[in-house]
Amino acid sequence: MKIAFIGLGIMGKPMALNLVKAGHKLNVFDFNKAAVAELEAAGAKACASAAETVEGVELVITMLPNSPHVKSVMIENDKLAEIMPKTATFIDCSSINPVASREIAAELAKHGIEMLDAPVSGGQPKAVDGTLAFMVGGKQEVFDKYKSVLEAMGSSVVLCGNVGAGNVTKLCNQTIVAVNIAALAEAMQMGQMCGVEPEKIFEAIKGGLAGSTVMNAKAPMMMDQNFVPGFRIDLHIKDLNNVVDAAKAVDAPIPLTQQVLEMMKILHHDGDGSCDHSALLKYYQKLTGEVLHH
Repeated sequence: MKIAFIGLGIMGKPMALNLVKAGHKLNVFDFNKAAVAELEAAGAKACASAAETVEGVELVITMLPNSPHVKSVMIENDKLAEIMPKTATFIDCSSINPVASREIAAELAKHGIEMLDAPVSGGQPKAVDGTLAFMVGGKQEVFDKYKSVLEAMGSSVVLCGNVGAGNVTKLCNQTIVAVNIAALAEAMQMGQMCGVEPEKIFEAIKGGLAGSTVMNAKAPMMMDQNFVPGFRIDLHIKDLNNVVDAAKAVDAPIPLTQQVLEMMKILHHDGDGSCDHSALLKYYQKLTGEVLHH
């Protein structure tokens, strides 16, 4: 399939590489020339603009930071909604506000173009090995047509409802992940201060009810003081701000989410916004003056 892929960041680049490996023909664009060059070396066509990527394609995929970026590309500045082939479909893999997803879909519908919102979970490691989890919103028939494309990048692809449902589900995911990481950091720090080795805490707990994918991925990073980003704190702040907006619209209580968001904001102001979200541990280390170790 001929695909336009716009957005080759920490997640988008490996996702696009996996599509090339699966045999799809990609037109790619990003302001990061090194990322574009890497895709070109893998067999994709480098394009000079977002508009150039959509020439003659069947599918347009974006993987961009937030709602304003997707709206800019699709309906405001680049106006791909107006120039992409009317037979093509748009899939947005960005994690954005579901209200924005529905706005974009409504604009595309005026041009007869279908859309899926398909945010992902799994971070950079799962983007690289092609085992991301896709949460998708849109029509069943459109989902069925392009599911195999998403499966080239992920191991789980689930239709959650109409357009916007994918991003609602992603917001739920981001709430659970954020609170889970914070609880993990809090418990590991407390356990060490009570005299138990963090490695033993992790080993004993991971096979029980408190064990989780988050624990398996983040506890070793915390013990190693390794905060190289698979998913940056600043991006998680963006997602939790979207949770706050979505919750406010329906009057949903989110006290835990708001507390972790405040913790992340403190880390951002301390200069840790580009760290992995496992660096929530730093919030506790700052309070206690004690560093977690193996």
